[in-house]
Amino acid sequence: MEWSGKRYHSLNHFLRNRFGEKVFKISLDAGFTCPNRDGSISNKGCIFCSPRGSGDFTFKCDNISEQFDKAKAMMRKKWRNGKFIAYFQAYTNTYAPVDVLREKYFSVLNKENLVGIAIATRPDCLPSDVIGLLKEINKKTYLWVELGLQTVKKETMRLINCCYSLDSYINSIKVLKEEGIDVVTHCILGLPGENRDDMINTVRFVADTNTQGIKLHLLHLMKDTPMMELYKKGDMELLEKEKYIDLVIDCVERLPKEMVIHRLTGDGPRDTLIGPKWSLNKWEVLNSIDRRFIERDTWQGKLITKKQ
Repeated sequence: MEWSGKRYHSLNHFLRNRFGEKVFKISLDAGFTCPNRDGSISNKGCIFCSPRGSGDFTFKCDNISEQFDKAKAMMRKKWRNGKFIAYFQAYTNTYAPVDVLREKYFSVLNKENLVGIAIATRPDCLPSDVIGLLKEINKKTYLWVELGLQTVKKETMRLINCCYSLDSYINSIKVLKEEGIDVVTHCILGLPGENRDDMINTVRFVADTNTQGIKLHLLHLMKDTPMMELYKKGDMELLEKEKYIDLVIDCVERLPKEMVIHRLTGDGPRDTLIGPKWSLNKWEVLNSIDRRFIERDTWQGKLITKKQ
């Protein structure tokens, strides 16, 4: 296979090729909030988002440099060698005045063995001064920006209360790519009311947007999220493992070979995850996906030149 024996273009393969050795992401909570939480556009947040703004696995300390150092030390106990990417993960990581953003980003920029920075944000939180700062950072180190698209189905976008438009995502992709900044798009599989065709349509759309990477997320139902109300009413179902595995492969078959797959599943915090509980065994899920690729004799991009 083209990708270190995998049938898809994994992030691990991409980073090893680029930097010559294993690269680890260190998740950071920089103390940001979100316009979808602080009342700027809503105070409800996206219905699936955890109370910690997807930063559930970050170290709980205010100082970003200290967070980075603690996570790095923990990783060094298991892996003696390797380089690092600082991943600004929790909440919306471009939602602050540009001088505040500069201080937070630059606090890790010169860390030993740091080879890049990743910044997760919303497509509607990239004003021109922030784009200028990202352009500056991109000249100093490898940078990618993660945008939460989740779905292209308008009814679902309203239901999950993301509070931004598809046009906002399209415009952000355009601006970032014009500045030579890599973009990684988030998509969620299993959102309430969506069928296989809906999810495939989202992936087809992403495949045509010139995004450098993609994250395919299994929908997790977490405690203390607005989505719990839909679940209690019986208005949503959680995906079964076998269905999810086949759905992932259906999606990957429709992605161009040069697109880097940053994620094929995920694992929520054990103490707050309602379901699917099978997702807690992340490596078993990933191994099952690898086996299913072989069983179906398929690979990333197989259907690109065929009728989808």
